[in-house]
Amino acid sequence: MRFSTRRQYLSQLKFLRSLLRGGRQVWALIRKLFHLLSWLSPGRWTKRLDWYIIKKFIGTYIYAIVLIISISIVFDINEHLAKFTQYNAPLKAIVFDYYANFVPYFANLFSPLFVFIAVIFFTSKMAGNSEIIAILASGMSFRRLMRPYMVSCIIISLVTYYLGAYVIPHGTIIRQNFEAIYKNKRKNTSAENVQLQVDQGVIAYIQHYDNNRKCGYGFCLDKFENKKLVSHLTATEIRYDTISDAKYHWKIINWKCRELRGLKEHITQGGEKDTVIVMEPTDLVYSKGQQETFTSPELLAYISKQQSRGSGNVVQYEVEYHKRIATSFASFILTIIGASLSARKRKGGMGMYLGIGLVLSFTYIMLQTISATFAINAGFPPIIAAWMPNFIFAIVAYFCYRQAPS
Repeated sequence: MRFSTRRQYLSQLKFLRSLLRGGRQVWALIRKLFHLLSWLSPGRWTKRLDWYIIKKFIGTYIYAIVLIISISIVFDINEHLAKFTQYNAPLKAIVFDYYANFVPYFANLFSPLFVFIAVIFFTSKMAGNSEIIAILASGMSFRRLMRPYMVSCIIISLVTYYLGAYVIPHGTIIRQNFEAIYKNKRKNTSAENVQLQVDQGVIAYIQHYDNNRKCGYGFCLDKFENKKLVSHLTATEIRYDTISDAKYHWKIINWKCRELRGLKEHITQGGEKDTVIVMEPTDLVYSKGQQETFTSPELLAYISKQQSRGSGNVVQYEVEYHKRIATSFASFILTIIGASLSARKRKGGMGMYLGIGLVLSFTYIMLQTISATFAINAGFPPIIAAWMPNFIFAIVAYFCYRQAPS
């Protein structure tokens, strides 16, 4: 290649050097990336023994779910068959609307119980076959033995949280609607004397609200500025626009508005008027178990919206939000307890450990219920109420782990 001047040659050489230097930097970055991926590779951390325990753990966990949920379905059918017949529930609705959502809901709800049973069941069997003794005698510590247990817990916890936070709430809506129609568990469809803050300094009041008709009676809307009333709107009836593309669309009927301007008053009135008021039917009526129908992002948004309005009826929503996270972490705590209790070979087999596991699991579930009740009825902080069973059982897990075979 010929160059017309020396300056062109030097600039071209400088460009090639910078290109080569950049290529070396890219190659070094690629090598670091491959090194990081190899360090994070499951094969680096999980050996053949780890995969053996992980398969036993996950397999026994699924087996426990299938077995116990199958028994629960039989008892539930026996209990509610008369009501299904009385209310003429179609078979398709029973199978796909009720039991197709019944199974994942209760499987996720009692996931800590299934984890505990699975750990005690297969670990006791391994200890009875002297597998745990052989593993520890080979030089592996009990701490290292817990690695595949923790990997299994990570998988179960992620799946449990994702299902509970994003998938199951949609199915719970269908299941609750089925129960309201065919199991005579009527939802709360009305509210009396509802008062809430719909905007900064704007207070809405409804004397009676019917959720079936999406209609309220005895409506009042007051607007305050610097703690002074500047507008007072009343209406005999207010209806929510269910066909509107946007939210918060209401129609007020037989309305009258008084605007206070100093010592003067301006009054306007009319028959019907479309307006936008920042409230929805879900803000007015609360039915039992409603918090279970929201996904976690929807729960967080609802809690934030209600707290900004000054509403105090959000404790059960906060408990539900924190409980979903706390329940996912319960798998780790109960696994440590179960593995520590059942890893030692003793006479009598797994019967005693299985009994202890059931007692501890039901105690955990009972503590969850008690702490949630304290939060709702006694003003207990929701986050502490949701995490209290984990704190208590973490102490139990620590002492069990200290007594595990080494």
